[in-house]
Amino acid sequence: MNTIETERLYLRQWRASDFAPFAEMNANPEVMEYFPKLLTTSMSNAIAKKCQSLINDNGWGFWAVNLKETDTFIGMVGLNNANADMPFSPAVEIAWRLDNDYWGQGYATEAARASLDFAFVELEIEEVVAFTAVINKRSQLVMERLGMTNTQKGFFHPMLDPNHRLAEHVLYKITRQQRQDTVLT
Repeated sequence: MNTIETERLYLRQWRASDFAPFAEMNANPEVMEYFPKLLTTSMSNAIAKKCQSLINDNGWGFWAVNLKETDTFIGMVGLNNANADMPFSPAVEIAWRLDNDYWGQGYATEAARASLDFAFVELEIEEVVAFTAVINKRSQLVMERLGMTNTQKGFFHPMLDPNHRLAEHVLYKITRQQRQDTVLT
């Protein structure tokens, strides 16, 4: 797996040193506001190990993201095969989770753009999706900055009780052609 480099970031394979700051992020109520629960260290480590394994096996996944200037781990961004229970599966999804100290600086958008380019150029995928809870407006703004389109086809996340505050989701999509058009403008 080659490291993906942007102007300010590296998207790379996970290191053992990433696990502790990732666990801190996943235990932070502000970072996890739009997730069903905070994660224990063991749950967080299992996710990081799974990300590491998928990157080893496939050459892509949810990459660890580092600031180039300081070599600081700030979160994860990348691609994943959407859960088979999702109503739009099979599909490749793009997602991000950054430590809140790094919000509002364009890092999620910058890393996600690089991930989309990887999906469309290296993997030759025709379409990438993103989804989040209806109430998660910050992530929806990132999706829109990426040139993704709200499909207006909301759904209830199959792993959540329909009455849960996060159950109702929005689905955004972008095609390879739409990404090319976005880059050219």
